[in-house]
Amino acid sequence: MSLKEKLFSKLESKEQHMIETRRHLHANPELSFKEENTAKFIEDFYKDKDVKVTANVGNGYGIIVEISGQSPGKTIGLRADFDALPIQEEADVPFKSKNDGVMHACGHDVHTAYLLHLGEALIELKDEWNGTIKLIHQHAEEVPPGGAKSIVESGILDDLDEVYGIHIFPMLDVGEVGLISSNSMAGRSNFDLTIQGSGGHGAMPHTTHDALVAGAYFVAEAQTIVSRRMDPMDSVVVSVTAFDAPGGYNVIQDKVTLRGTVRYLNEENKVPAYEAMKKIAAGIESSFDVECDLDYVYDYPVTYNHPEETQYVEDILSESVGSYITEIKHPKPSSGSEDFAYYTQKIPGTFIHVGSKPDGVENPYPNHHPKFEVHEDSLLISAKTLGDVVLGRLES
Repeated sequence: MSLKEKLFSKLESKEQHMIETRRHLHANPELSFKEENTAKFIEDFYKDKDVKVTANVGNGYGIIVEISGQSPGKTIGLRADFDALPIQEEADVPFKSKNDGVMHACGHDVHTAYLLHLGEALIELKDEWNGTIKLIHQHAEEVPPGGAKSIVESGILDDLDEVYGIHIFPMLDVGEVGLISSNSMAGRSNFDLTIQGSGGHGAMPHTTHDALVAGAYFVAEAQTIVSRRMDPMDSVVVSVTAFDAPGGYNVIQDKVTLRGTVRYLNEENKVPAYEAMKKIAAGIESSFDVECDLDYVYDYPVTYNHPEETQYVEDILSESVGSYITEIKHPKPSSGSEDFAYYTQKIPGTFIHVGSKPDGVENPYPNHHPKFEVHEDSLLISAKTLGDVVLGRLES
């Protein structure tokens, strides 16, 4: 029996426990930077196992688990995140979230469960492979500044030769694996804009400096950042996602606040998007005699999948098409963002998509939806996918 067959046999025997682990994590979600119990659960899982565990890595509860093979060789990182989202769960599942207003609506419970049991299987076979594997159990992917950047900056991954991760997506069928070379997920920036005017009586607008009207003009003008200031061949998104202007029928508000996000698949568009928004805010100040306070934060960078490593992964996984993989797809780059980007800024690697569409659902609820669900077959497929990759790269 080959090493791959041994690994897959172990993973198959662990599948039910993998699912139980996922359901426990799903029922007990914790928000970014508050994942104390989840981190303890992960640490406890590795107790009495022949590995080196380093806890509280980076700016939160990050955990690095180092597994040493029988002889020196490559050092490869495998990453899974474990934070949840501030969403009230509406999915009708028996293991529904017990924490009010908190939900694993992005699949990080799945990521953690499969990596725990893949790690366990690799530990049990450590005398049969060469090199070092570092399991990166990462906190706080959902909330900037995120956990990845601080883990990278800690230096604990400086010896990695390559790094790989998986994200489950219900838009792909179970058994489908998605690979995207080069820029694969958008960089993002977030902004808050406060417009301070001079309020007054709704019947006498000429005595006011109307912040609400100024805000409405900002919403309209912000759309020209993409349509008139960016190369039409580039993918850029500007979305105003909140506009707070409470008041009565006869009151013109003194102040309004807006919030939104900017996404770009080319890192070169990061600064020009901000400069364009700053000019629009300055123009509104002049036109409406108001004051604009723009708080613009550069957030996660573009996720870059190194072409060479992405091709390695495709070559390895192609040999498993027809078994646990039904098809390797090449989806379009996503306007969603991921702090996995910080790993591949420094370390060669790639981020793999794994299908998790529930049975009998034509239009599944997307990640971050309160009714988000996954097909639990995706756990074993994810574990086999990353196990396939890491064995192939260690043996190369």
